[in-house]
Formats: sequence, C-alpha cells, structure tokens
Amino acid sequence: MDAQRLIYMANQIAAFFTAYPEQEAVAATENHLRQFWDPRMRAQLAACLGEGGGAGKDEGGGAGKELSAIAHAAVLRLAADKAAGAPAPGA
Repeated sequence: MDAQRLIYMANQIAAFFTAYPEQEAVAATENHLRQFWDPRMRAQLAACLGEGGGAGKDEGGGAGKELSAIAHAAVLRLAADKAAGAPAPGA
C-alpha cells in the first residue's frame, strides 16, 4: 500500500481521538492500529518514521506527508513493542 495513504489513514484515526487527553489518544490510536491493521501495514508505517514521515503539523488528519503528533507517538509505541518482542495486548 502507498505510504502516503497509510499516513493519511493513521492521521484520520488519530484525529478521531484528539478530544481525548493526549496519552489516552495515543493509546487508543495504537490500540486501533494493533487490532485492525494488518501487520504488514503497521510495519510499512513504522518504516516511514525512518524515511522522514515523523511527527509534523498535520493535526487535522489531512493528506500531508507527515504523521500527526498523536499518530507518530502511537506508531513509535508499536515499533518499540515489536522491537522488544512484546506480545500484543489481549493476545
């Protein structure tokens, strides 16, 4: 899948949770990505972090090149869990 499309979709999910306190929004976004996204999609999105798809100003879930701050934090948490070999919550 196109990386820009994944970034767009992650930003849309994060935008839904912006009314939550920041840590809850990050956790809810991470949970959604973990539960509903294919592992290949999550891996590709995580790879975008190393290619300049880091946190940016695109808080509205738009089609910008960068992840919103909430989406960025959620993807970092997913990547850290994968690197640590942690099992998915509820697994």
